Amino acid sequence: MSRKLGFASEVRRLATERDAVILAHNYQSPEIQDVADHVGDSLALARLAAASSARTIVLAGVWFMAETAKILCPERTVLIPSRDAGCSLADSITAAQLREWKAQHPGAVVVAYVNTSAEVKAESDMCCTSANAVEIVSAIPAEREVLFLPDQFLGAHVRRETGRDNVHVWMGECHVHAGISPQELRRKAAAQPDAPLFIHPECGCATPALWQAGAGELPTARILSTGGMLTAARSVSSGSVLVATETGMLHQLRKANAAVSWEPVNEHAVCRYMKMTTPETLLRCLRDGTHEVFVEPDVANRARRAVEAMLTVGV
Repeated sequence: MSRKLGFASEVRRLATERDAVILAHNYQSPEIQDVADHVGDSLALARLAAASSARTIVLAGVWFMAETAKILCPERTVLIPSRDAGCSLADSITAAQLREWKAQHPGAVVVAYVNTSAEVKAESDMCCTSANAVEIVSAIPAEREVLFLPDQFLGAHVRRETGRDNVHVWMGECHVHAGISPQELRRKAAAQPDAPLFIHPECGCATPALWQAGAGELPTARILSTGGMLTAARSVSSGSVLVATETGMLHQLRKANAAVSWEPVNEHAVCRYMKMTTPETLLRCLRDGTHEVFVEPDVANRARRAVEAMLTVGV
């Protein structure tokens, strides 16, 4: 039996023993994605956690995702393979900073990207993902100010798409997506002028790409969540597509449409936190119950309202 088959067999055995469902984010390594029960973006994983009847949820992703699963499923055990799997974007704002920002804009509606801590979610009115951020902000009455946090590039995308000038944006960023530069995108596009572009809205190159595409300087550029990329991938006929996001996404795109050459805009766009889930840490998690995720009940109760509001949009 090959090492890969042996790993998958052991994962399935342990998951059955523990009555566990394994949820993996699109940015996990291919070997983790291939043994998960479900693979998806943050919104899909939140919905899958809420809908699951498994006694244990194993979140192969980063810490805020596991917290979100626990917020939605307080009565169940939530495990994460690596306790150190954090998120530079989530770390860019604290609950105290958000309270201070809210005090400067009384009456504003706070929309928090799901890439935030439970404490920040608890201070927010609604959560969103890159898949439904525009829809959520569009539904807020036009006269209400909006505090959008923490990603500045997704916030710029929301402002552009909604046409609202009363959306205030926190200046946080994902270090991986921010590192995919407009200059790099132009170089890749110049080498493959006929290749469409799939760009995640967290990328630092997203807004410049749209300007350049509109001016005819770049091929077709589409701003898409990872879930949106997967949907769009199925309708691409052939050729190459340049993808600006964390490289783990390429595995799902290649599985969805093997006739297309899916190529990263930046091959070094790798989130070290996402890659902390390894075969060894996943097996240890299933075997030993490491690491269990807890969210303080008062924080979870306040955060749940914001997360559940997110789940009702774009179903």
